[in-house]
Amino acid sequence: MTPTAPAPRLLAPTLAWLTLLALTFASLLLGRWLHGAPALPWLVAAIVWVKGWLICRCFLEAPLAHPFIRRVLAGFVLAVPVALVLLALFGPEFARWATL
Repeated sequence: MTPTAPAPRLLAPTLAWLTLLALTFASLLLGRWLHGAPALPWLVAAIVWVKGWLICRCFLEAPLAHPFIRRVLAGFVLAVPVALVLLALFGPEFARWATL
């Protein structure tokens, strides 16, 4: 039995999955090396955005969805990194607003 290349329809999700794994390991290493650095929340937000974009594009098939659904997905993918950056910049203020 000879090894064969993955089917073309499986190649894109496989590459996306491997990229997601690489980004996860990169975020772990960045957290270890840049712990407490001011740029870390921005890097984490960028990684979260890329991972969300990959998931929407390759696994949720957002390009094939209705334009409204595509916009909702894009908004959600953008909202999470923005929230991370806002929490990094204004953490104590958000904590005060969230207390009972």
